[in-house]
Amino acid sequence: MILDVQVNPARHRWREVRELALAAEHAGYGAVWTFDHLAGMTLRGDSMMEAFTLLGALAATTERIELGTMVANVHNRTPALLAVAGATLAAIGERQVHLGIGAGGSPTSRFSAEMHAIGQRVEPTLAARHARLVEALDVLERMYGTPRPAELATFPHPRPRPTVIIGVGGPTLAALAGRRADGINVRWDDPRRDLLLDTALRARGEGRGDFVLTAWTTWAPHLLDPEHPERVTMAVRGLHRLVLVIPAGVGPEDLARGA
Repeated sequence: MILDVQVNPARHRWREVRELALAAEHAGYGAVWTFDHLAGMTLRGDSMMEAFTLLGALAATTERIELGTMVANVHNRTPALLAVAGATLAAIGERQVHLGIGAGGSPTSRFSAEMHAIGQRVEPTLAARHARLVEALDVLERMYGTPRPAELATFPHPRPRPTVIIGVGGPTLAALAGRRADGINVRWDDPRRDLLLDTALRARGEGRGDFVLTAWTTWAPHLLDPEHPERVTMAVRGLHRLVLVIPAGVGPEDLARGA
């Protein structure tokens, strides 16, 4: 199982993010991920950095650690812009990009407060939010696929192709991830975690290529120990990647303990 880290751009300033990413790279973590939000209040901070701009800077600053969004809200960009952003990141970094995407929150969720603050529309129904995610998947498949339509010849064609991972909180999106994406991301302590992972795997079926099982949780020293009971449980569950969200108070010296 690969251990990754996730920075919080609402609390970590650029220099902190850079130092954390460099420490993670040196310690052998697989990838550095970032959230995709517009305002710091969403993640209990006082500012925010845009996800792809931040990852582009990290792509130019680091050498080999992989890069990812967890998750890019499909309502923050048009599907084509999302695809071009992921392809641009792959071109700058010349390494694997993990394009984690999500359907966005409901109008009443705390994650939508930043949208309301700037007058951005939040789709009122779950079906509409899921439809936007499907639209994004359609565009990503067309732009990243091989071969692709002649009219897309001069759009960026990333190599290696970004892995498209859907962040899910319910069985409908879990099944969609299994059918249409390269992987799924769940909250490790979600009581429905096993249901969501199993739903995605059933929807995936046999003989359809690799499917990446990822989960996220808060970074803690015991999770660096592959013999710890929680890590053993994760391995038995079949996780391929564990994304560790770096909390306040954890710095580069902590990550230097290794992955």
